Amino acid sequence: MRPRMLDDIIGQDHIVGQGRLLRRAIQADRISSLIFYGPPGTGKTSLARVIANTTKSTFESLNAVLAGIKDVREAVDRATERRNLYGTRTILFVDEVHRWNKAQQDALLPWVENGVIILIGATTENPFFEVNRALVSRSRIFQLKSLDKEGLFETARRTIADKERGYGAWRVAFEQGALDHLVEVAGGDARSLLNALELAVETTPSVWPPPESAEIYVNLEAAEQSIQRRVVLYDRDGDYHFDTISAFIKSVRGSDPDAALYWLAKMVKAGEDPAFIFRRMIILASEDVGLADPHALSVVVSCAKAFDRIGFPEGNFPLSHACLYLATAPKSNSTLAFFDAMKEVEKEHAETPNHLRDASRDSESFGHGEGYIYPHAYRDHWAAQQYLPATLRGKTFYTPSTIGYEGKIREDTLRKREIQAAVILDDDKREDALTWSAASKGREGWFKRLSGGRSDLLLRDRDRILEQCSIRRHSRILIANADDGLLLWEALRRAPEGLSAACVCDEAAKSALLGYASILDETERPLIWAGGLPSPEEAEAAFSCNQFDYILSREPWRRTGGCGAAFTEFAQKCRKLLASTGVVVVLQSPPALGGKISRLLEGRLLEAEGILPDAPETVGKLAEAERAFFTAEGNKPELLWNAQTLEAAFMEAGFSVVVTQIDQKEERILTERDMAAWFNKEKSSWGAFIARELGDEAFFSVQKTLSERVKRGPVEWKWKSLLLRAVL
Repeated sequence: MRPRMLDDIIGQDHIVGQGRLLRRAIQADRISSLIFYGPPGTGKTSLARVIANTTKSTFESLNAVLAGIKDVREAVDRATERRNLYGTRTILFVDEVHRWNKAQQDALLPWVENGVIILIGATTENPFFEVNRALVSRSRIFQLKSLDKEGLFETARRTIADKERGYGAWRVAFEQGALDHLVEVAGGDARSLLNALELAVETTPSVWPPPESAEIYVNLEAAEQSIQRRVVLYDRDGDYHFDTISAFIKSVRGSDPDAALYWLAKMVKAGEDPAFIFRRMIILASEDVGLADPHALSVVVSCAKAFDRIGFPEGNFPLSHACLYLATAPKSNSTLAFFDAMKEVEKEHAETPNHLRDASRDSESFGHGEGYIYPHAYRDHWAAQQYLPATLRGKTFYTPSTIGYEGKIREDTLRKREIQAAVILDDDKREDALTWSAASKGREGWFKRLSGGRSDLLLRDRDRILEQCSIRRHSRILIANADDGLLLWEALRRAPEGLSAACVCDEAAKSALLGYASILDETERPLIWAGGLPSPEEAEAAFSCNQFDYILSREPWRRTGGCGAAFTEFAQKCRKLLASTGVVVVLQSPPALGGKISRLLEGRLLEAEGILPDAPETVGKLAEAERAFFTAEGNKPELLWNAQTLEAAFMEAGFSVVVTQIDQKEERILTERDMAAWFNKEKSSWGAFIARELGDEAFFSVQKTLSERVKRGPVEWKWKSLLLRAVL
């Protein structure tokens, strides 16, 4: 019953399901070196055989239990001859690859490196521990999972129905609960289930094989005798030891105190060394809790010292104390930023910027320290300047989380980083050429400052959309209106083994995004469709997939304008493209909730700027006129829609919908071009309407006052966006 085609494989949808990375690579016959890792009976060898049936390359197979270096050399010789004489690639499948020692695995390395062979290894052991690191680094690792109950039942059903390879020639039936018992005890192992099924079916008749079409009735007793319940072990030196501590750490990291206590109790019961458990908890206190709760490290170290003083059995209390504190503490892994910094240090030697060098020794001869800004001389004891080497300008390592104590320092950290980024935008300027203080009000400086603020706004929008999703590494994601790539690149990072597809407005946008993706391997690049949201048939042609887990978009109607018809068409297409548990997330700003000129001209704001309007009473009239403009009959439909319009379109398509209103703001410079566009009564529908409502005298008074305000620098522009989450 071994699978012969991709569609025969059961239970590994996360790696070979429709649209997944590995499936696309197999279908395109663009296999690179692979390692399949997973428990027995999950289909590692079967998947390799499917590749053998699919690929045009020559497929050779070795079993590491029986084969040695001599067999590897012979396989390599044959592969070299094929490549030199016929230009044919060779795929070498090594089953149980972890059984080879280091020298045997090293024998493969040069031939994998130069492309003579493409390695596919299968192992039940963690390849990061049991397989040569050099081989691992040159391979893509796919983890196969134990089959769930439905997968095992499907395996049994196929076996019973298959006339060629199974028991379809007879009428096999099971007593109630018998097949359920086989599935339950098999524990996710398809091979174990098939062995038990074979034993149960073939020992039930008195003679095997019985006549064709004979009935075979397997009772519960036969099922129980055909499979033995496996005993859960704990080996302090083997996989059970590492698997259990792994489950413990992951439960604590996942903030599940109940599971954490269970795995802790299992380790203590099995005689695990408490010093080992405390060592792992001390690591976790910095790695996974970190600055979200700076006290966590002190608590765990104190508990470890307490255990050393009192020992068992009372030592169970500080063990449990540390475990529960960590499990319930807020989490942040921002300390991993150190390793990103270490990678940069290993790449190259970067010189210390001149203004950061020690001025006490070489300031006169070399100018060391010249240009350094002393932070305590500035308000808040901080001033923006470049601290990283010139080659790392703009590089960020530390990303503060929003959790716990770290959440309190996040906003300040990001704000300072944003201004520092503005300082170094122009590579032609000296590193200390632009600084920020109370006197730094130059227009060039404002443009740079606002550029950073705009980036922050985009990232906030991106994060708000993605917070509505539970993206997994194998998720299938479709980004609508993806011209800016804002959501697309993050989707690629979050779902590297799934599918990240995009719809863009035109071929030019498609070409630009593919240019950015050119550094990626062909099978890892996003798939891009030039046009609106596709039909399922168009999606199948463009992406080899017409069912997605998520459809995401930021401002999909920015160019066309939103209205009920556009929303309805979008929602109907989403319904056809979504998987049964799929989610649509859209962020869009209605015109009626956009920024208002009247808010900029409020008395308190103008007084703060020292501006005296000609007719202050017109501001109230302007506010009324602006509200009326977005409800006026005869206006274009794209100006009149609201949250109810958007929600109704998706509900009509059969979605359950939640729409959240979000307050937005940014500092924005208004230009003379903006003013000319708004107050042009012939070309601006807003200008024409407001002029009619206010009268020419008041209309020009508003224009004059706003022009005076604009000359003073940026304005705080406020508006509202709608965040829609729709599920089937």
